[in-house]
Amino acid sequence: MAVVSASTSGAEEVRDDTALPGEKPGGGSPLAEFTTLRLGGPATGLVVATSENELVDAVRAADDGGHRLLVLGGGSNLVIADEGFDGHAVRIATRGREYDNVGDGIVQLTAEAGEDWDDVVADSVAQGLGGLECLSGIPGLAGATPVQNVGAYGVEVSELLVSVDLLDRRTGRVRTVRAADLGLTYRSSVLKHSDAAVVLRARFRLHDSGLSAPIRYAELARTLGVEPGERVDAAKARDAVLGLRRGKGMVLDPADHDTWSAGSFFTNPIVPEAELPAALERIAERVGADQRIPQYPAEGGGKLSAAWLIERAGFAKGHRGPGGRVALSSKHTLALTNRGGATTADLLELAREVRDGVREVFGVTLAPEPVMVDCAL
Repeated sequence: MAVVSASTSGAEEVRDDTALPGEKPGGGSPLAEFTTLRLGGPATGLVVATSENELVDAVRAADDGGHRLLVLGGGSNLVIADEGFDGHAVRIATRGREYDNVGDGIVQLTAEAGEDWDDVVADSVAQGLGGLECLSGIPGLAGATPVQNVGAYGVEVSELLVSVDLLDRRTGRVRTVRAADLGLTYRSSVLKHSDAAVVLRARFRLHDSGLSAPIRYAELARTLGVEPGERVDAAKARDAVLGLRRGKGMVLDPADHDTWSAGSFFTNPIVPEAELPAALERIAERVGADQRIPQYPAEGGGKLSAAWLIERAGFAKGHRGPGGRVALSSKHTLALTNRGGATTADLLELAREVRDGVREVFGVTLAPEPVMVDCAL
């Protein structure tokens, strides 16, 4: 097991007399380098688990000892406090992919939790399988996709997920849970905002036609030159999605500060059906009755576009926060970015400014999508 143990200059060192298996205690390991925002203070120590046994042993040891534990994936959906995490961190780095032909043109893909998600998607497309291509370019690890019910360009993980293997931290046992039992909803599941279980691997149902899922997202359909509902070569759809994401700064590039983000910081707000007419009327009063208000059907109400609301509340692409160290992406208003030298406090100040501005102008409250670690809006 590889162990990362280093000090963070200027940060208070967090100490603990009890180390996890394979961990050097009292290291004050910085977590910023393990997040796509490149923000976050130190933890007591960091264990990088490269096998299921190492991962399970580290989590069980922390739980048996009554220690706080932060389980890290790709760090693409985390906002960690500047003070860091007063406890142990375990980073999932397990690897492995398997394909099983289950008949009727269906192939089941099993991906270990530590697999890079875009590598998984790319490999499935290279294998001539369709289903995941619209989820190309999303940063993070395979094990995080069910937790967040990751979705993009008209496809969600919930449509393809078969089951996950979990380490149940309450019992210490590994068990298989069906997708139907994970409470998968828009960008959420029963696993999100909960530390009751750790995903060890996930299984997805793909098809061997080499064709994409039906193209539902209008922007993607226009890019591909097809009508919504049509299917295209999966590789062609993947290329188009990657192109669209790059244009929005949503494909990781160390040299591009627009990608130093947690992706979309706010979820698209879902307004309850009973409140929707009044909300739309209020918005129309501010933007003009002739303006089309983007809205989409959602369970129990209507889904509005967070990016559209942000821009029309007066926050343009590139809008800068404290000292210019953080800003809305110059390519996509939903991404809050670290321009270099930022702190988590800077990021949260900008997030509050945007959230409060939208609420003041339109009466709609935006909710953050990333998981907050020892910090909050």
